[in-house]
Amino acid sequence: MRHLSEWFAGQRLADQVLPRAAYRPYPDAERRSEWEALPAELRQSVVAEGEKYLDYNWPVLTASMYMEFLHNGNRTRYDGVYHLRRRAVTSLALAECVENKGRFVKDLINGIWLISEESSWVISAHNRMFQERHPGLPDVLSQPGIDLFAAETGNLFAWLAYLLQPVLDRVNPLVCERIRSELRRRILDPYLQRDDCWWMGFRERDQRLNNWTPWCTSNCLSAFLLAEADDERRRQAVMKALHSLDRFLSMHPADGGCDEGPGYWNKAGGSLFDCLELLHAATGGKFDVYAEPLIQNIGRYIYKVHIHERYFLNFADGPHRITVEGNIVYRYGERIGDDNMMALGTSVHRMLGSEGWKNMKFLSFLRVLPALFDYRRIEEDAKPLTFRREMYMDGIQVMAARETEASDRGLYAAMKGGHNQESHNHNDVGHFVVYADGLPVLIDVGVEEYSAKTFSAQRYEIWTMQSGYHSLPAIGGRMQQDGIAFRATDAQYASEPDRTELTLDIAGAYPPEAGIASWTRTCRLIRSPQAVVELEERYAFADGAGGPFALNFMTCCQPQVDSGGGRIVLRCSESTALAMEYDAAALSPAVETIPLEDKKLRNAWGDCLYRIVLEPASLRPEGGHTIRFRQI
Repeated sequence: MRHLSEWFAGQRLADQVLPRAAYRPYPDAERRSEWEALPAELRQSVVAEGEKYLDYNWPVLTASMYMEFLHNGNRTRYDGVYHLRRRAVTSLALAECVENKGRFVKDLINGIWLISEESSWVISAHNRMFQERHPGLPDVLSQPGIDLFAAETGNLFAWLAYLLQPVLDRVNPLVCERIRSELRRRILDPYLQRDDCWWMGFRERDQRLNNWTPWCTSNCLSAFLLAEADDERRRQAVMKALHSLDRFLSMHPADGGCDEGPGYWNKAGGSLFDCLELLHAATGGKFDVYAEPLIQNIGRYIYKVHIHERYFLNFADGPHRITVEGNIVYRYGERIGDDNMMALGTSVHRMLGSEGWKNMKFLSFLRVLPALFDYRRIEEDAKPLTFRREMYMDGIQVMAARETEASDRGLYAAMKGGHNQESHNHNDVGHFVVYADGLPVLIDVGVEEYSAKTFSAQRYEIWTMQSGYHSLPAIGGRMQQDGIAFRATDAQYASEPDRTELTLDIAGAYPPEAGIASWTRTCRLIRSPQAVVELEERYAFADGAGGPFALNFMTCCQPQVDSGGGRIVLRCSESTALAMEYDAAALSPAVETIPLEDKKLRNAWGDCLYRIVLEPASLRPEGGHTIRFRQI
């Protein structure tokens, strides 16, 4: 697609960015009619959330908490308090905007002051990206870098001044002066002066970018549009943001596929949409690129990977059950004219109701204000949500297929190819999942709580990242290896009314020591005459002598091995179960129970998961097998 920066310059929109005084994207607290027109149940929810923080005992952030990340890898103690402070401030500000009685102002100012006095807005886990000298603590003498949450905090401060300046000034004008001073020092000046923040995309031409680019850019851009009075600096920030987004989009597959998975779409495709909406509003609607196919496909991705209710296709670090932000899905769909995307947004909106705005993981004004002011029209939209029977995104080599067009009936199967240096990568080339009646059976485990190890050279020491804990073979005693060279080849997708399949050669994802010449894997959903998911594999060892292998299958359902052989029952509910069928003469089964100790995984799956391992009865230089899964 044409570069956004070229489009912007070619349309001479740089001179049409609204000055700060004219940029009024949402009503401030003094525009009472709009705030008082919010639905009563929504107003009550906002006020009740703010009341949680009246006379609030603000949690402390210490140097020791900050240093924990480098000392022992723990980031949760510091992060938890850090984010709680910002959630409290946002909740208090919203409650004051709704109620307008001054009841929340004292606690709000306390929160603003505490955040202003933090040594750094960069969280401890990200500090080493921007600071080489003693990275265990922030260096207050150096110009700060901007990470995800420094950018989020800058956006928070810009909105506080925009929404509530008269209210805060009546208490003491120094509050908003402090807000603007901290915002300029920590966000506005560094954004214009520094090109070395990796997420900006200016360091290396072949540098890989991910959700950080649109996420950070959306928050910095919002802060400039709301808080920067100098028109020339505003234009400079807009052009810099567009160049970063161009770098992000240049690396994006044309099919819109997000290799980070749907758990990151909120802050990848969703944050790209935030940027486009900010620029649309700041130019009075003149900046409009929603007809571009890539922009449309990035939006549509989120319903292509929707399985059922809160279940989404979760390759990489994402969880299998997520809450997408219904408002942003709806508005994105509205801009690109996609009724099904709008319907998904409405479906999520209705599922969460008037409490839905509180479920945003990062309670950002960029997302909360649209969720409040668009609440009624999304609630009343009646577009039906439909489910595709198949889809394939060739850019990321992801296939999905359903037995029926009803999300809660029949079989669902999905498979991925790709390579082992994708963003938030797991070594999972050729991995597949199976759902039955909308419930997970063969699964992608997801990821544990992030630690220092998660994004380090030791990443693949973590079991959830290893191919052995995906539904993949171990070949010659070897698991897959990380790196862009380790990838699937010869991808072939085929779809007919009665079947959909993806075939890959995954041999290239394994190191040479595995001794494999080819390993062709086909995941196939057959719809009729009887629905079944087939995993068909054909292999050849390089030396012609044959070698050992083990077929791994990850499941959340306790396996029951049939005493007669050749069948394992996987029951996922009282009414739904799958039979896993294999050749008992050629393959012998074992079942391993994997206790879960990590809090995040336990919340997702319960106390344990299971790994089914099938091993060959004899070793051959070449051969094959077919495993079938059918509902019983």
